[in-house]
Amino acid sequence: MSLRGWVIGAIAVTWMSVPASALRLDPHHSWCSITTGDKAGSLRLRMGDEGCESDQHCGNFSNDDMASRITGMTLADLARDGAQLTAEMKAEAGTFTCAGTVHGGALEGKATFTPNEAFVGRMGQLGFSGLDTDKLEAYTLFDIKTSWVESLKNAKVSGLTIDNLIALKIFRVDAGYVAAITALGYETPDADKLVGMKVQGVNAEEVRQIRALGLQPSMDELIQMRIFHVTPDFVRTMQARGFHDLTIARLVQIKIFKIDE
Repeated sequence: MSLRGWVIGAIAVTWMSVPASALRLDPHHSWCSITTGDKAGSLRLRMGDEGCESDQHCGNFSNDDMASRITGMTLADLARDGAQLTAEMKAEAGTFTCAGTVHGGALEGKATFTPNEAFVGRMGQLGFSGLDTDKLEAYTLFDIKTSWVESLKNAKVSGLTIDNLIALKIFRVDAGYVAAITALGYETPDADKLVGMKVQGVNAEEVRQIRALGLQPSMDELIQMRIFHVTPDFVRTMQARGFHDLTIARLVQIKIFKIDE
């Protein structure tokens, strides 16, 4: 499962409205494997039931920060066949460990996640309930902190939920990104809109260039423009070819029907 798969899986789950105090926060145990990641210097974590053999039944996690966050092992340790290691990843939401033996470039063994009840209490003070062990484990992997959540609330981001916080973190939405968008005169996007904008790569600098060319796209149009690769250079090219009174809709049509070719 890719990072995008983590997002889809997290958002697809419907959580019952249960007081945080009523949820059991027992440690969670599973099988784990840590190998080198696709990027140089990165690590890849796989988790699942004992004997998990394929990605179809395993959860996959890898990002640029993982190697720096894990203690108890290094990338070099994965070359030490037979080494007994306990890799640990601490976060505000809890502590994850993968303890086992290195074989064939992989540390394989038993994963244990211990949730942090104090974190649940702090999230409750921020208005979030329903956090259970599985959700807290995801928060630990993605290093979701209450300070970051509070910064989004202070930025007046609406629609925040315990699910879309994961998506917001994966796509690196922060208060600075929100401020860059609102500084352009847009209303503060809600949480799901921010995810959509970040997924498509909407950024303030490109918006400024688009506006300098005489266009005033809405937030939905900014997303649409990124989807269809309507860039400032593309707009300039169309203007140079004599296209007048261009609108966002017209530019998108030109891209879809390849009128520019």
